[in-house]
Amino acid sequence: MSAKKANLSGELKKYFGFSTFKGQQEEIINNLLNGKDIFVLMPTGGGKSLCYQLPALISEGTAIVVSPLIALMKNQVDAVNGLSSETGIAHVLNSSLNKTQTKQVFDDIKSGKTKLLYVAPESLIKEDYLEFLKDIKISFFAIDEAHCISEWGHDFRPEYRNLKQIIDKIADVPVIALTATATPKVQDDIQKTLGMNNALVFKESFNRANLFYEVTPKVNIDKEIVKFINKNKGKSGIIYCLSRRKVEEFAQLLQVNGINALPYHAGLDQKVRVANQDKFLMEEADVIVATIAFGMGIDKPDVRFVIHYDFPKSLESYYQETGRAGRDGGEGYCLAFYDPKDIEKLEKFLAQKPVSEREIGLQLLNEVVGYAETSMSRRQYILYYFGETFDPINGDGAKMCDNASNPPKLKDASNDLKRTLELINETQEKFKSKDLISVIVGKETAVTKAYKLEQSSFFGFGKSEKDNYWKTILRQATVQNFLQKDIETYGVLKLTEKGKKTLTEDFKDPFLIAEDREFDLSQTKAESDQVQMQSSGGLDQNLFGLLKELRKKVSKKHGIPPYTVFMDPSLEDMTVQYPITVEEIAKVYGVGEGKAKKYGKEFADYIAQYVEDNNIERTQDMVLKNVANKSSHKVFIIQSTDKKIDLEDIARAKNLSMNDLLKEMERIVYQGTKLNIDYYIEDNFDEDVVDDFMEFMNESESDSMKVLLDEFGDELSDEEVRMLRIKFISDVAN
Repeated sequence: MSAKKANLSGELKKYFGFSTFKGQQEEIINNLLNGKDIFVLMPTGGGKSLCYQLPALISEGTAIVVSPLIALMKNQVDAVNGLSSETGIAHVLNSSLNKTQTKQVFDDIKSGKTKLLYVAPESLIKEDYLEFLKDIKISFFAIDEAHCISEWGHDFRPEYRNLKQIIDKIADVPVIALTATATPKVQDDIQKTLGMNNALVFKESFNRANLFYEVTPKVNIDKEIVKFINKNKGKSGIIYCLSRRKVEEFAQLLQVNGINALPYHAGLDQKVRVANQDKFLMEEADVIVATIAFGMGIDKPDVRFVIHYDFPKSLESYYQETGRAGRDGGEGYCLAFYDPKDIEKLEKFLAQKPVSEREIGLQLLNEVVGYAETSMSRRQYILYYFGETFDPINGDGAKMCDNASNPPKLKDASNDLKRTLELINETQEKFKSKDLISVIVGKETAVTKAYKLEQSSFFGFGKSEKDNYWKTILRQATVQNFLQKDIETYGVLKLTEKGKKTLTEDFKDPFLIAEDREFDLSQTKAESDQVQMQSSGGLDQNLFGLLKELRKKVSKKHGIPPYTVFMDPSLEDMTVQYPITVEEIAKVYGVGEGKAKKYGKEFADYIAQYVEDNNIERTQDMVLKNVANKSSHKVFIIQSTDKKIDLEDIARAKNLSMNDLLKEMERIVYQGTKLNIDYYIEDNFDEDVVDDFMEFMNESESDSMKVLLDEFGDELSDEEVRMLRIKFISDVAN
């Protein structure tokens, strides 16, 4: 490879304006210029891009940079072209270009003007591109985001696996592969796949000492995030969600609450996507709500917080996404919301994949659960995962996580773990965690009766502890490799070799779990979506208690359970908004016009008197507003159920999951509109079960999913319970 003889420090100053290189950058560049293959493992913010951009700018020919995302390419091309007064120093070659634009790229390369050509791996396969590239001077290949090569990586792309053969067809030149996230296993896979076994390997520490890591239970998440952003007004932040729909819904919710937020996901029109990214980079927007499609290679140094609305599928993803905070060395707060139910959903999704993918996916998820629930230093956990040691007492950034700054109380649960493993062994490894917990706490269910488990000596041995305590033990036993979830019979817990040894041997180390950290949440996702957010002003607890008493009187008068008049979240909202007319009651969270007309006058009159008696100034701007649900399919759902159309067909017609359809139906009935789904219930449910459910709901003081699943969870799925609850609310309250 022929390179211009140049003083590298001078070239660095000339092109990038820096006087000195960071870390190992200079050594990496020198070796690449001398024709060596290079593997670079450098955390986000460490200066990976410069390792191939500078040598490309000072070498003869064009460097081909393989990159996985159009957004990443655009950002980097803009940055490189900004280094020179000439246009065309860097170009993109991908499916977004028209014929005229493609010709311009080819002309600039032929003339020797273009030093960096960014391509997607799919583009390299195109015959006309291949033929063109064979005839030009290539300086070297750079494989950015190289973890995409490995199926053990967090963002595996099959087309990356063929890069070695494609590169060999084009030119015999050095290759530099770069990634910010690779475990030793992924690193090995990348090098083998690219034929880089003799490459020089450069590793920087994965420790980002300026980042603070916190994991918190996923309760009232919308409220908590809005409060967090309001405390950090004017600061740049990224919020990651797993689904496109959640991205759009949450960006809207932030907007109506006065937060300058924009959505970003691969399903948006490309112009909108690019415009939103640019507004964030140009500080015309404070917050981007995004799927993982956003952020790879986005060079915004002053992102001050990264929030995970949903926990990612792997620690690599988590590390890379949190790594977008504080790239300038300044403040970087990484807040993740965790609910084990989200992990269960991801596991169920994996159950549909081929066995090899399932195995990899489950192992990656296991590491995520371990991180979320660990009581050790989160920094130490992450660095250990990437093959690096860390001193949790004196290491750089040792106090920068919730576990280090506020250590949880630990309990040695070794004896309880041993009894649990003995139970699994005695019952021949046949059961899922839910059934095992029923045996442990002594709860009779259809499964315990069918297998006569109540006759076991283990039945009820752990009834002095809550269900959640045993869930934590089973999850931690899986994380620490005493147990594993069987892949073929999804969810059944089996003993590992380590677990079997424990049956006959004493523990070498205590089995510690956090006493004060309960990650089992009583609200379902649907219910947490119904929780009205309050501002830092908080609830008027006195009024809340009085409204609950009033609700009891109203419910008695109508002969219905209290929660069918107004839900608790609706009462909570009243204590913040102080509505004093029926019209204002209709605007309260979870109410609607029908319910306001039916029950609202007594509440409005009562609150008006309370406001007057206590000299309360009603400050409407204090209240966090809900999004008017533009995506609501209310009319369609009501019309379809009137026509007795199957619920699965209704969901399919609007491209909704069953969970999303039920969420829409819950909104409808809780706001006071009738929804007749008797036809569906009659066709799909046992009549006795329906009667038992309705009788229970009539006598219950709560309609929470936790209460209902405790009672009916063995006979009915979550979805079935929600359907029957919808029927009850519609029949009785509306």
